[in-house]
Formats: sequence, C-alpha cells, structure tokens
Amino acid sequence: MRNRTGIFASLALAFTVLMSLPWLVSHCGWTALVGLLPLLILERLATEYKVKHFWWWHYGCFVAWNAATTWWIWNATAGGAVFAILANALQMSVIFGSFRWVKRRVGGVLPYLYLAAAWMAWERFYLTSAEISWPWLVMGNAFAESTSLVQWYSVLGTLGGSLWVWASNLSLFGLMVALSDGRMARWTGKARVVAFVMPVVVLFGPMVWSACLKFEEDGTPLKVVIGQPNYDPYEKFESLTQAQQDARFLGLLEKAQWDDEPTLVLAPETFTSALYLDRVREHETMQRFQTFLQRHPKAAVIFGASTYEQVIARTAPHACAYDMGPVGGGKKLWILAHNSALSTDGSGAYSIYHKSKLVVGTELTPYPKVFIPLENWLGGGLMAKDVGQKEIACLSACGVPVGTAVCYESVYGEFCTGYVRKGAQLLAVITNDAWWGNTPGYKQHLSYSRLRAIETRRWVARCGNTGVSAFIDPCGKIVDRTPWWEPALLEGKVQLLQGQTFFVRFGDMVGRVAVFLFLLLGAAALVRPRK
Repeated sequence: MRNRTGIFASLALAFTVLMSLPWLVSHCGWTALVGLLPLLILERLATEYKVKHFWWWHYGCFVAWNAATTWWIWNATAGGAVFAILANALQMSVIFGSFRWVKRRVGGVLPYLYLAAAWMAWERFYLTSAEISWPWLVMGNAFAESTSLVQWYSVLGTLGGSLWVWASNLSLFGLMVALSDGRMARWTGKARVVAFVMPVVVLFGPMVWSACLKFEEDGTPLKVVIGQPNYDPYEKFESLTQAQQDARFLGLLEKAQWDDEPTLVLAPETFTSALYLDRVREHETMQRFQTFLQRHPKAAVIFGASTYEQVIARTAPHACAYDMGPVGGGKKLWILAHNSALSTDGSGAYSIYHKSKLVVGTELTPYPKVFIPLENWLGGGLMAKDVGQKEIACLSACGVPVGTAVCYESVYGEFCTGYVRKGAQLLAVITNDAWWGNTPGYKQHLSYSRLRAIETRRWVARCGNTGVSAFIDPCGKIVDRTPWWEPALLEGKVQLLQGQTFFVRFGDMVGRVAVFLFLLLGAAALVRPRK
C-alpha cells in the first residue's frame, strides 16, 4: 500500500509539473501535449486497484495545478485566491468525476471522448455564459508563449488548442494501454501501423499546419504612443491626487517625437476616477487632455476611467445600482458604476465603452438576485457593483474604429472577435496588472493578448499601468515592449487591417461541437444500464 501511494504521488506530481510549465516557462506549451498522461495513468491504476475515495487524488491534482499557476492572485486578494483555486479545481474535479461515472456505464473509448468533450464544453461555458467565470487555465492558453505552434488559432481559436491537448494525450494514452494489456499483439499489421502513426499525426500535424500558414499585412500605418506611468496601485487610489497623476502622464508624453501625422495615445485602465457621464467635458482629466490635444491636433487619446451614471427613478434601474437616497416625489437617486474606456480628440468629441467582462468580487456581483439581498442582510460592502455594457462597441480615434479591451476582457477570445465584427482595424488593451506584483500573473496576462492577435489577425497595442506595455503583430509576435515597474514611453507604427478570419466570422466551432458531443454522450450514458 505504501508503494502504491508513492506511485500515485509521483504521478500526481508529474501531472502538476507538466501542466504548469506552459504558464510558468516560455516556449513550454508542448508539455501540455503529454501533461495529462500522468493523470490518465493514475485513474487507470486506481480503477484496477479499486481504490476508494479516489476523488481526493484527482481533486488534489487540480488544486496543485491551479495553485502552481495562479497563486499570485493572493497579492491582490487572499480570499479571492483561495476561492479561485479551490472552486476552479472543484469544477475540474466534477468533470473528471463524471467521466469516471460514465466509464462505469460505457466501455471502450467513449468515456474518454466524453471527458474531452465535457471539459471543452465547460471551457466554452466559462468563456461565454458563466457569471462566475475564471477561464485563465483554458488548456488552449498553454500555447500563449508558444505562438509559432498555433497560427491556426485564426481558424479554430483557443479551444482548438484545448482540442489539440486532449487529442494528443488521449491518442498517446490509447497507444500505451494497447501495448500494456497485450491487445496490440492480436491486431493486424495495418492496425499496428495506424496505432503508431495516428499519435504522431495528432501530435505534430498542427505544428506543420501552423508552419505552413503565412499572413501578409496589407494595411495603412498609424503611429501609436503608449504611456506607462507606473503608479503603485495603492498610491494611485489612496494618496496621489488626480492632478498629480495627470501631470506625471502628460510629462511622459512630452518625451515623444510629435510629427504632423495622426497619432493614437494610450493611457492605462482606470487612469482617472470619479468621472460622471453627464459632466464628461468638465472633468479635470478631460480638460487637461484637451489642452494637450490643442498642441497636437492630429492626435487622439484612449484612456481608462472609473465612471458613474446618475439615474433618478422610483425603482432601481439595475440590480447592481447604488441607492443614494430619496430626492423627493417618491423617487431616489441611483448610481451606476462602470469601468470604462474613453476616446477623445482635439475637437472635444468623445466616445465611451463600458467594460463588459467584469472580475467577480472586485467588479461584479454574480447572480445579483441572490447575492445582493444576502449582501444587504450581512451589512453590505462585500462585493462590487459595477455595471457592464451588454453590446460590444468600438471607440473612434484618429478616424479609426479601435476595439478596446479593458483588462480582463483580453482573456476572452470569442468576445474579442466582436470588436472586429464591429469594424475594429486595431485592438487596444488597457490594463492595470500592478496588484499582482512581479509574479507570473502579469506575464500570463500579456501572453493572452498574443493569442487575440492571432485569432483576429489584428495588431494589438497594449498599455499597462506598470507594465508590460507592448506592440504585438497579427502573428502574435511581441515587436516592442516596456520593462516591468518602470515609467516608460513606447512609440511605434501599427498597421490598420481589415478582413475577417475564419474564427472571427464563424466563432468557436470547436466549443459548439464539444457541447453537442458532451450532451449526446452524457445522454447515452444515462440511458445505458450499468456494466
């Protein structure tokens, strides 16, 4: 029994290491192609040994994987880190447990097909519909630092990478099982050849496909200036005045080379605060930007802001509205809070986009009909009540539609294709990753923008408060970047591109097929009597 425990622990450790490396070490995406093998072997041994309470083993594996890759959330919120790690691992474990249940009812390869389909269906749910959504460890994200292997994401998207991970691991596992139980000895010669060739094709075929895909740019150049002010987030929100923050950023811009050509200026997420939507032009930051733009009439600025919308009504206009008290006539003043991106130019015109994909806890109260009454009963102040924008929209800057993903939105691939369908010729990402400190968190977040560039075949201009700010070309290559935790100015030319990739036009086909197979195989297991 002691030896068995040692073997199980070794396999669990191997799974954790192999599946964590792609998120922690550059160019290690390939380890995910074999990273599930230890877990699959562990489950097979547990079935053969009739191990009881095996749930704790696979749940422990998923907890270890989540903790090894996303422990840095602790720097922003200790409670959020514990919840994210344990809850995300629990969902993974439920999927794996359902696979073991299907395996007891259906034999052969079908349970393993169910496992892959159920996992990808859950990833699609995370990426599209779930209010409590944490898709950081979607398996296709394993290749965010190995983009040369996945140029075909412009066709299949990130869940295509998840499919590759499952197909590679399951084909290799099937070969190992056939060799270990002696079944291959009874096969014909052709069957043996196929058994060995198929894993090779599955493993290396997508790499060859990626190498064969070439993308040629044919667009109009646009100059972009990215300002990285490097505010410590606690200093920014607790001690620095808005005037001090504006002065530091505008002083940074003065170091740029200003020519007589259209120039897009990017400032980070939540650059300014307390901006009321009925008094945008009167806000101090907007007025300072207008003074700056008068000196540079061909420039435009996109910046982040904490904005507020005032509504007078008898009842709450939104489940997450703040009640500010009565104003007379039986009506109340309600405040809607937004995490927004604004664009403006020297004419004083502006456009606004409110962040749609909100971070649970810090920005979003999920299932408000349940959690808001609970929060009120407990005394309030537990969760934020930001209001997102339902319909995606582009900002207009320098006469160009710019899809501006605010921070967390850049993690959602199919969501970002909406910007391109709305006409975006350039993607911008504005963010504030400083809360996590010098950890893998900000590096992982940067790398996901590389996947968005490939999926949409658009340049990405990324502006971070403390870094990393970068220019990313449509093939996911980082052309230029700033250092971490230093004030910096980044200047460069991007290409304004048109046209739509297969993934932009048709969306996540892999995820939809996975949902269908999951429902089909799950239903088949339900109606089939237990073996």
